[in-house]
Amino acid sequence: MDWILLRMKNKIKIIYEDNHLLVVEKPINIPVQEDISKDEDLLTILKSYLKEKYNKPGNVYLGLVHRLDRPVGGVMVFAKTSKCASRLSEQIRLNKFNKIYYAVVNNKINEKGKLEDYLLKDTKKNIVRVDKSGKLSILYYERLKYIDNLSLVRIKLETGRSHQIRVQFSHAGYPLYGDQKYNKNAKVGEQLALFAKKIEFYHPITNELLTFELDLPNRVPYNKFIE
Repeated sequence: MDWILLRMKNKIKIIYEDNHLLVVEKPINIPVQEDISKDEDLLTILKSYLKEKYNKPGNVYLGLVHRLDRPVGGVMVFAKTSKCASRLSEQIRLNKFNKIYYAVVNNKINEKGKLEDYLLKDTKKNIVRVDKSGKLSILYYERLKYIDNLSLVRIKLETGRSHQIRVQFSHAGYPLYGDQKYNKNAKVGEQLALFAKKIEFYHPITNELLTFELDLPNRVPYNKFIE
């Protein structure tokens, strides 16, 4: 298994790579692509990795087909060709690209449920709110464990809106642990407890069903739920 070293002494794990795809574990608190912070971003790091590994001249293509918020870690896939990027994007549009997240939320949530809201993004403030004029947003969840007034939930997205999981659970009365943006009781220094645990999609060239799943991070608050 390959690792990419970052100047900030973090590591990026390469989970899978072929001529068409690059699957990695995104570290927490690194932007997926360049933002106003100008901090080192995952897309640039991975392009540099490919350029060096394959001794590629000029610019390196790497297609970004889905995103994770900066404080969210977990599994991501990138496309190494524009054809693959287009086909993966089409799977996402047709709901054939499955994304499973694990989150730790405050309070004891129901064992299973569906959250359905209309979400509107304020791009100037970079916040999302529930608003009838927004886009329909749907997710399904299952409570796996409940400890110390915290619930570990497994989440399947039907839609992929910006900040969707964070906003919908907060609106329902179960804000995510450590969410500095949508949990008014989050303490300074707490890390957002949202993790992209699993993705499943069809290989854009071979059409083989691919599944990539990671273990939960062994850190607060996930470690409360790890036996």
